[in-house]
Amino acid sequence: MWKLKIAEDGDFLTTTNGHIGRQHWEFDPNAGTAEERQAVERVREEFKLNRFRVKQSADLLMRMQLTKENPTGTIPSAVKLKESEEITEEAVKTTLTRSISFYSSIQAHDGHWPAESAGPLFFMPPLNEDGGWGLHIEGHSTMFGSALSYICLRLLGEGPEGGEDKAVSRGRKWILSHGGLVGIPSWGKFWVSVLGLYEWSGCNPFPPEFWLVPPSSPVHPGKMLCYCRLVYMPMSYLYGKRFVGPITALIQTLRGELYNESYHKINWNAARNTVAKEDLYYPHPLVQDLTWGFLHHFAEPLLTRWPFSKVREKALRVAMEHVHYEDENSRYLCIGCVEKVLCLMACWVENPNSEAYQRHLTRLPDYYWVAEDGLKMQTFGCQTWDAVFAIQAIMSSNLSNEYGSTLRKAHDFLKASQVRENPSGDFKAMYRHISKGAWTFSAQDHGWQVSDCTAEGLKCALLFSQMPVELVGEPMGKEQLFDAVNVILSLQSNNGGFPAWEQQRAFQWLEKFNPTEFFEDTLIEREYIECSGSAIQSLAMFRKHYPTHRRKEIDLSIARGVHYIEQTQNPDGSWYGCWGICYTYGTWFAVEGLVSCVFQVYTNLEGGRPNLVQTAWALLSLIDAGQRSSSSNIFRLLRDLLAILFLLSSGDSGFDWNTTISPAALPPPPSLLCFSVATSGSNSSFGEETISSELKSLSCSTTSELWITFGCSVLFPILEMGWDRRRGELEKRGRCRKTRATLGSPPAARIPPLEIPNRRDFGERLGIQDHRLNPLSPSFAQIQSTFPLSPIEIPDHRLNPLSPSYR
Repeated sequence: MWKLKIAEDGDFLTTTNGHIGRQHWEFDPNAGTAEERQAVERVREEFKLNRFRVKQSADLLMRMQLTKENPTGTIPSAVKLKESEEITEEAVKTTLTRSISFYSSIQAHDGHWPAESAGPLFFMPPLNEDGGWGLHIEGHSTMFGSALSYICLRLLGEGPEGGEDKAVSRGRKWILSHGGLVGIPSWGKFWVSVLGLYEWSGCNPFPPEFWLVPPSSPVHPGKMLCYCRLVYMPMSYLYGKRFVGPITALIQTLRGELYNESYHKINWNAARNTVAKEDLYYPHPLVQDLTWGFLHHFAEPLLTRWPFSKVREKALRVAMEHVHYEDENSRYLCIGCVEKVLCLMACWVENPNSEAYQRHLTRLPDYYWVAEDGLKMQTFGCQTWDAVFAIQAIMSSNLSNEYGSTLRKAHDFLKASQVRENPSGDFKAMYRHISKGAWTFSAQDHGWQVSDCTAEGLKCALLFSQMPVELVGEPMGKEQLFDAVNVILSLQSNNGGFPAWEQQRAFQWLEKFNPTEFFEDTLIEREYIECSGSAIQSLAMFRKHYPTHRRKEIDLSIARGVHYIEQTQNPDGSWYGCWGICYTYGTWFAVEGLVSCVFQVYTNLEGGRPNLVQTAWALLSLIDAGQRSSSSNIFRLLRDLLAILFLLSSGDSGFDWNTTISPAALPPPPSLLCFSVATSGSNSSFGEETISSELKSLSCSTTSELWITFGCSVLFPILEMGWDRRRGELEKRGRCRKTRATLGSPPAARIPPLEIPNRRDFGERLGIQDHRLNPLSPSFAQIQSTFPLSPIEIPDHRLNPLSPSYR
């Protein structure tokens, strides 16, 4: 029976934090009771029966083990509400309690939440119904997935007709019917060349001499995305060595099973650029094929002959120096599972008896994951990433006191997982970035800084620092928080966005040379909306707690980050997310980033008092949105509120505009307009004659000035864009004439002359803070060009911004 092990040591293992966060599976033939074994077999059988409908596992083996090890007491019964029932506070609290109680039961003793890092879902794709295997669990069958899965089954002992329902035979049939092994993409060509099932002459070159190119060169590997760089680093070593494993009888048999022609008659030069259409997501541009052709036909023959072979030997040494450096600084975990196996193989080819190879072997279990769907390979773990969101979720529930032990363990894990040192030696010469103060995606031993993991870790550390020490333990030291801020600031790009692992170092055109046919945008680092949103949130939160620490740099970084988010928004209002599916995920981080750095907070009037003008604006919005129907509850409530506010603020009630309304408040005309349109055709007791009489009562000079200002700046566009439509509706109902009279301007004789010393004073005196609303500002013409206004009858031409003599 498989058992999940947490934070355990082993031979040839090294660690920086006592293996906190380490998770690996180990098989124990004597583990478990008979009932537990039966339960495991039952969930495996259920998954198998439903595997084409539900393709992702639910981690039931892990949950069964951890819930037994972490008893949480009685979990409250579920609250079931019908659609018409009211959602009560008690129901919400009960549901939250159930959720957090269960989640606490699957927390490991070192504080993290174990889980399969199943994001990519392509390291162990399942068999499809058509007999092939895909690139990921939901994908169509591909030559890459089908050929490698078929070869693995045969190497594991399955015969040509083996497997349930003749799975091996069906897989071979799919491969041959889609062109055979020559159609496998470049990564697959590499693997089958190492195995001896393909010839190196059928591969496009990835020469190790690239590591000898001057670092200033735009094509130097040090400028590539770290994942790409660390994949092609050991690949280039094995390619330069032209390493091929032993040609056994099984290999000879597979050569006959996987091609539609004799192995020795294959045109390997033509096979270099042959890729099955099912795999061809990113076709090679012509410039790339020309480059590979030159390297294959001219550079490679030269570099394999003396004296140029000396350059090849030096390049191989440099490539292995980088391999060993990355191995040692990641405690032989490497940055991911693809890179891990490649570096392991390079170390074995260099010296099969080396300590490096032994250390690699002992880290393989860190990448295995076992669930009801079998044993799989995962990326590299998501311990930190899962923990930081679990922490924030529990804290947001207002139930922190009830789950103090869960949060304390999570806090201990968070503190133990921060990277405390930069990579060893001259890390810049090895094309590494600073990491001191960062959080990784998985655990501290991994060592690779990630911008959004660091940002979310910093947010959690700041939140914990505000909680009682007796509940969650001692907070992190401020120097550690400063280190995290330093990492985040150091990663920001010139355009304001944040990449994931390193600063962007390469030009966009380098992607033209992406050799990976089934992936796009793999060669260079780029900015991500999710990383940018997280970074902005963390910096904004840090600034509140430490307002003097690097304030100018943080303010500038936040401003630039906000600019990046605004510039990358799509026309439909969304943002594209790269690390989740897809627009909703990206938009979530973008909005949270923007909201976190709002400098001004707008609140209601003291006591929550309603405001006449704001209510009018709300009603106008509803009218424009087609919600004018009196059956709309919110519209009816706002309409009646507007009527009450209007009467209370009229001249008959002794309302004093000079003392009751602040200079920045806007005057009553939009309310009159809105109230008139809203009440026409309704059963409201406030009729049009009432409105007209109230309008006539507004005769004081201040009121007139306010009427003039708002009429020039806001009422005219409203009339132009909305009144013609309203009038058309009212004409059909026979109400237009009386309502038109209601909206008429006050008589010219009653409008006092205006003394306007200058435009700015006039705007400020009338409380117009936004120059776009001031008809006397130079930019008012922009409003007219955007919303063309037709002349409106105003008796005094001095008050009409559209008259020739207005200016």
